[in-house]
Amino acid sequence: MKLASNEFMQASSAALLEEDKAQRRSLIGQFLPLARDAAASAYGDFDGLRAHLKRVRRHTMAHLSHYLEQFEEAAVQHGNQVHFVADAEQLNSKVLSICQAHSARRVAKGKSMVTEETGLNELLLKAGLDVLETDLGEYIIQQAGETPSHIVGPALHKSLAEIRQLFLDKHTLGDRDLETVSEVVEEARGVLREKFLAADVGIIGANALIAEHGTSMLVTNEGNGDLCANLPPVLIVCTTFERVLPRAEDAMALQRLLVRSATGQPQTCYTSFYTGPRREDDVDGPLETHIILLDNRRSDILASDYSEMLDCIRCGACLNHCPIYIGVGGHAYGWVYPGPMGSVLTPLLTSLEQAHHLPNACTSCGRCAEVCPANIPLPDLLRDLRQDESVQQLKPARWRNGLRLHAWLLRHPGLYRNLTGWTMSVLGLLGKRRGAFRRLPFAGGWTGQRDFPAPEGGGTFMRQYAARRRRGGKRG
Repeated sequence: MKLASNEFMQASSAALLEEDKAQRRSLIGQFLPLARDAAASAYGDFDGLRAHLKRVRRHTMAHLSHYLEQFEEAAVQHGNQVHFVADAEQLNSKVLSICQAHSARRVAKGKSMVTEETGLNELLLKAGLDVLETDLGEYIIQQAGETPSHIVGPALHKSLAEIRQLFLDKHTLGDRDLETVSEVVEEARGVLREKFLAADVGIIGANALIAEHGTSMLVTNEGNGDLCANLPPVLIVCTTFERVLPRAEDAMALQRLLVRSATGQPQTCYTSFYTGPRREDDVDGPLETHIILLDNRRSDILASDYSEMLDCIRCGACLNHCPIYIGVGGHAYGWVYPGPMGSVLTPLLTSLEQAHHLPNACTSCGRCAEVCPANIPLPDLLRDLRQDESVQQLKPARWRNGLRLHAWLLRHPGLYRNLTGWTMSVLGLLGKRRGAFRRLPFAGGWTGQRDFPAPEGGGTFMRQYAARRRRGGKRG
């Protein structure tokens, strides 16, 4: 998969100019946080549940080998085949080999960020397989030839009019209106249903792996995951090792946090548990089940100071509350994972050199940490990555020299106050007539998108504060 995170600045500038998409993102930033807050408040001790899951996840990561062995043993006893793979290439090769062993031609896929991470679809298509995304959002962007813009709602960037025209172009179903959301959904359901029935292999992800039972849990709102898992004769579950949890009740705690944080629902339409292939007395289900557990540098993360990032449950709450994500959208981040969680994960899963712009895409407002159901200190991790960026000298020389100059000025507060006071006075005089600057030297990053307000006069805060103290002293 093409990594374009090093183009974040250019992509962000372009995204800010797309007014219709910006308006839709603004609605997301208004509605989804309200839904999340209402669901969390209605639950009761939501923070207590967050703290509980944090303890469970930290315990699990500290004893990961034990729980992975327990999961593998239980899963194999139920007839599953468990595969541990080191990287994206190994996962893709394993899936392709399973498909080829069964002479499969048609693959029905449920929503899976892991296969987005590895670029599985591209490989299977090149091998001649017919691969169809069955999650409605994923299906829409697959038909449009695009990538997801949100980890929960992949097609949130597209309008109803765009989706309507896409279906009219892609589905040869004759004249029809498709004027409403329900009509669009009904058409997608009809097109996809026959694909489920014809699929040779189903591929899904997993929100949790339950060590004590060897069971995988999948949370969906559309039911396509169950159809992918139960109708084709072969099922492949693609996930990562940090999804493992000790007990079923731990998985349900995760589910309660995930659903409320992601969509503001008290419960999703479907929470499914898959234990293994069809047994003799089962009426449906796959004849063969494979579970593929991907590492892809997660072992390195586990051994680093960024291990808490492995606690992420992929709810998307940090995206919905992030002013940067709402401003520029998911595609600007250039890879699978956008927003605050992506700004940490992408440098760790790829390289900081390729993605060093992302940790800087943060205002340090702290909203992501406030709402993260896994209690991940995202702002702290982003600051640590910026420190790593500085140590590795990934910023251009002018940035590094500018920061050195700023640090030197801060160590000389008298000079700093005089210099900033003089600068504010000059800017106040120059901008007095218009009240703002369209362009300023060394401030192109700001003025390229908005005017720079001119100081209103009266001096800096420190000068005004000192003068006020002097006046107060005289009155005393």
